[in-house]
Amino acid sequence: MHLLKKYSSRLFACALLLVTLLLAPLLLGGSHPYQPREPLPAAAFIDLHCHTAGLGAGGSGCFVSAAMRHSFKLRHYLKAFGVTEKEILREGDAIVLTRLSERLAASRHVGRAVVLALDGVVDAHGELDRAQTEVYVPNEFLAAEVPKHANLLWGASINPYRPDALARLEWARAHGAVLVKWLPSVQHIDPADPRLIPFYKKMVSLGLPLLTHTGNERSFTQANDELCDPDRLRLPLSEGVTVIAAHAATTGKFAGERSFDRLARLMAGYPNLYADLSSLTQLNKLGYLGEVLRRPEFRHRLLYGTDYPLIEIHALVSPWYFPRQLSLRQRWTIGRIANPWDRDVALKQALGVPAEIWTRADTILAR
Repeated sequence: MHLLKKYSSRLFACALLLVTLLLAPLLLGGSHPYQPREPLPAAAFIDLHCHTAGLGAGGSGCFVSAAMRHSFKLRHYLKAFGVTEKEILREGDAIVLTRLSERLAASRHVGRAVVLALDGVVDAHGELDRAQTEVYVPNEFLAAEVPKHANLLWGASINPYRPDALARLEWARAHGAVLVKWLPSVQHIDPADPRLIPFYKKMVSLGLPLLTHTGNERSFTQANDELCDPDRLRLPLSEGVTVIAAHAATTGKFAGERSFDRLARLMAGYPNLYADLSSLTQLNKLGYLGEVLRRPEFRHRLLYGTDYPLIEIHALVSPWYFPRQLSLRQRWTIGRIANPWDRDVALKQALGVPAEIWTRADTILAR
């Protein structure tokens, strides 16, 4: 019995030591950002990557598929938007934009945000395929609602396989669109398809950049990730399109190579290629922000974006996930910031995002 107690005591002591060693960095932390901290611009800047959604209320034309409607993800997204399904059905889908604008107006640092439309899958006849489209946010809805909010801009989304895709591009530009947004793996768009060359040429003539998802996609219930291989962007880049690789291709592998490394290699050959920082502080992408800030291929090629409303999901994005880079006081202070944009800016600034990145969107977006 004495030996058993002695053994148990030692085992408990070892376990306590192990827990202490594991928790000490989390509780105490360090102050070793990825790059030296730089001051923020004096003027407010643009978040070029924000989302909205709708259920079709108020005649918006938006819709969410049955699979997404019954997915746990939709509940989290609506909560992050600051709305309930009852509010949307009662007041219309525009309430999501109103809440977004109100939150943004309270930000000290971010003055405007680009809200993104999302076109759907098209069938063999070039018509919208509702059965395969999970989320649809039409350009017409944003073109009508965004001008009601002085702090919002909008990005069009046009599936290039639509027979009237070029006319839709012209319409979007004439109605104030500042970019075109694609999510190829969900919209079934192959950026490397030679049939899209006329679309790319029209984008160049209109001065519209392409913000396109790169890497794996996990926000939807299904996706063909192969279509988000960065290497498929060679065609639009060769045609002169300014391309912004959303999320800097920080997830997934293609041909046995990290998506991120494939994007980095493209940076050297195409000066019209950029990447945004949206989602790079998420729990599932820890470490990538440090890598993208340190890799020379990405120098002068990064833009500020948040992937709102995901920055408002605290289990997904938190300063507490960076115990090595931030001190306990920094994590506590940043975590207490109420405004989602100011909290995101404070976190990224503390981690070492350079001053030049915050304002680069001003030189890229069509205005």
